[in-house]
Amino acid sequence: MTVKRPTQAQLEDIVASLGMSMDPARVNEFLVAMQGNFPAYDLVDALPDEKPDVRYPRTPGHRPLPEDNPHNAWYVKTDVAGGDGKLAGKTVALKDNVCLAGVPMMNGASTLEGYTPDLDATIVTRLLDAGATIKGKVHCEYFCLSGGSHTNATGPVHNPHKMGYASGGSSSGSAVVVALGEVDMAVGGDQGGSIRIPSSFSGTYGMKPTHGLVPYTGVMPIESTIDHVGPITGNVADNALFLEVMAGADGLDPRQYDVRTADYTAALGKGAEGLKIGVVAEGFGMAGGDADVDESVRAAAAHFESLNASVEEVSIPMHPQGAAIWTPIALEGLQWQMMHGNGMGMNWKGQYTTSLLDAHAAWRERADELSDSLKICMLIGEYFIRHYRGRYYAKSQNIARRLTAAYDAALAKYDLLLMPTTPMKATPLPEADAPLAEYLQRAFEMIPNTAPFDTTGHPAMSIPCGMNDGLPVGLMLIGRHYDETTIYQAADAYALTVDWKSL
Repeated sequence: MTVKRPTQAQLEDIVASLGMSMDPARVNEFLVAMQGNFPAYDLVDALPDEKPDVRYPRTPGHRPLPEDNPHNAWYVKTDVAGGDGKLAGKTVALKDNVCLAGVPMMNGASTLEGYTPDLDATIVTRLLDAGATIKGKVHCEYFCLSGGSHTNATGPVHNPHKMGYASGGSSSGSAVVVALGEVDMAVGGDQGGSIRIPSSFSGTYGMKPTHGLVPYTGVMPIESTIDHVGPITGNVADNALFLEVMAGADGLDPRQYDVRTADYTAALGKGAEGLKIGVVAEGFGMAGGDADVDESVRAAAAHFESLNASVEEVSIPMHPQGAAIWTPIALEGLQWQMMHGNGMGMNWKGQYTTSLLDAHAAWRERADELSDSLKICMLIGEYFIRHYRGRYYAKSQNIARRLTAAYDAALAKYDLLLMPTTPMKATPLPEADAPLAEYLQRAFEMIPNTAPFDTTGHPAMSIPCGMNDGLPVGLMLIGRHYDETTIYQAADAYALTVDWKSL
């Protein structure tokens, strides 16, 4: 069996698309000259791919009936039992952008439905080796491109506290099944806030770790420099334990560099006495925000003072620019890597999920089905790639170092920074026929405090700090790179002394 050779017409089309001018005879000369390269492709095609072993038996599972899935949180229910370890007895749900071999995966997208991974993500193997039982895959937003929960191809994911309201995205199902007590823990992913936003809206504990702390291998990428994966749980102790299992280099993920892990559960029970917390002034009073969110978060800051932490307001003037700096990186980067690059992209060493690359490439024949939240990102990204050569992506990556330094300067004085996770509580889900402007507003309005820390890679955790109008409020703690331990210390001290649902 050989790889298909290009036809004259195919090569003429490639020549034209690359801006070259050749007459058919010249194209044919190149076609003949190319032939000597193709046996190498034949050889690579014939060799087996390199994939990690699948260690634990499982079945494809089943799609739950609507009456068994009223919030539309679950995609597939299954039962994959792991070994014996520190997660023995714990149940886990996987966001549906995480590969679980033999179990269907659609990443919220109709264009990927029908795909079944042929490998386990590194974190899946680690969870199973530690004794967890994986109970299935949970819905996320269409290719994870929404902070709301209305873009999944199967329909919206409803808030666990109030039907008809957003649960937050893109890890919408992950937060819902934890909040409902259907599993102990869930894996989330975060490129603009997608662990912390659903935790804020749904009342769970969501940690976006330091960039690269948890290997992204076997998780469908969006943009490598902002890709994060981490834990969503119902309490701080489970979150710290979950991260202990997932964290650490795997040698296969180019996002990982200078990785430093810790015994995160050792931070529990230490209290907040002596911690220095900076309340970031610019994280409050945002346009479109809810005043009661700011009030609840400031009340939580005051509670830290009652725990003998030092709490004072700090100004970081560059913080309001963070979401704008994130924008070209996210939009141009996702268009280049996730769409043009079929998810994987090129120019890095590590584990490529070639089956996912092949399946995702089908989006080109079904582009009309893509969610409007993804389409707007693609259109902006493509425009700036074509007409500005990727200049603004590059410049934003440069400016991001200055943004990082601004937070680092504050974190040199304070152990932690504090602000609202999202400026507002969960919003009503848009109607199916909602105007485009409303649909997009509900997808992106909540990211101004979360997105900057995807750009800079600082660890950031959302913890619930109140319940207003029947909906949770989220507080975000931000720490130094690889200092998740201090975040857990403060979060645990707060959670042990406050019943957030009664506030």
